Amino acid sequence: MHTDLVAALDIGGTKIAGALVDGRGRILLRAQRPTPAREDGDTVMRAVEEVLGELTRSPLWGGARAVGIGSAGPVDASAGTVSPVNVPGWRGYPLVERVRAATGGLPVELVGDGVAMTAAEHWQGAARGHDNALCMVVSTGVGGGLILGGKLHPGPTGNAGHIGHISVDLDGDPCPCGARGCVERIASGPNIARRAIEGGWRPGADGDMSAAAVAVAARAGDPVAVASFERAAKALAAGIAATATLVEIDIAVIGGGVAKAGSVLFDPLRRSLRDYATLSFVRHLTVGPALMGTDAGLVGAAAAALSQEAGAVDLRPAVGS
Repeated sequence: MHTDLVAALDIGGTKIAGALVDGRGRILLRAQRPTPAREDGDTVMRAVEEVLGELTRSPLWGGARAVGIGSAGPVDASAGTVSPVNVPGWRGYPLVERVRAATGGLPVELVGDGVAMTAAEHWQGAARGHDNALCMVVSTGVGGGLILGGKLHPGPTGNAGHIGHISVDLDGDPCPCGARGCVERIASGPNIARRAIEGGWRPGADGDMSAAAVAVAARAGDPVAVASFERAAKALAAGIAATATLVEIDIAVIGGGVAKAGSVLFDPLRRSLRDYATLSFVRHLTVGPALMGTDAGLVGAAAAALSQEAGAVDLRPAVGS
């Protein structure tokens, strides 16, 4: 029997995914349910319990030593609660306590989804081998996490590295968070599309008004689409450079749907980074795409649980990876 397993949960507004993950980051069993995001909190929790139920019924479950949770935020790891923006039934919801009860009292580690993605990219992905890294998810929102001194740095509440709400435009648009000119307000997928539409870009016959459609137009040379991605890249570069200046990261890894735009995003991002990361100790900073894809949340939640359990466990790469 495997004795080095952890259970992992990846909780978002669309799906609740669960897995049993071994000490090399291999997913041995999966379970998933749609998130009943419009329902009350207990209904959402029932979906979580159904996912956990599939895991606990497995013969492998006996080897599970802990549970890691990566959740859409805000999260509060110190209180064990979650308040995901896109799950209104959960506000200050005692998720850690409920998961502990559903798993027979196993230790539970909670982090935000950006921190989970960071743990995954450091363990198995694009930040592997880097002791100081910023990893970002750029999609409907913009989140992130930090690796400092070779270890995940979630911060007291599990939200450290939340780069989406660094202000990079002092007189910029109001952000739903309450501040102005946040990275997310400029660089998230919906805001890239919004800016392109405001600039006069129009979708094709399919009516697709997403950032992915703007990226297609930008690749074809549409100047408004190109400008929207260039502004997003500039906002990301400013946030990344500010982070590097504060804590001396040497790589920034970008995942999420917007990163799939490829060179349309990364070329202007690298150019802008030269303009913002100007001090001698941040000039070597590199930026690249994430590698972990849709499994990042599960693998990262597992990594967070393993790290916590061992204090500073050596998270070894999977054999052959």
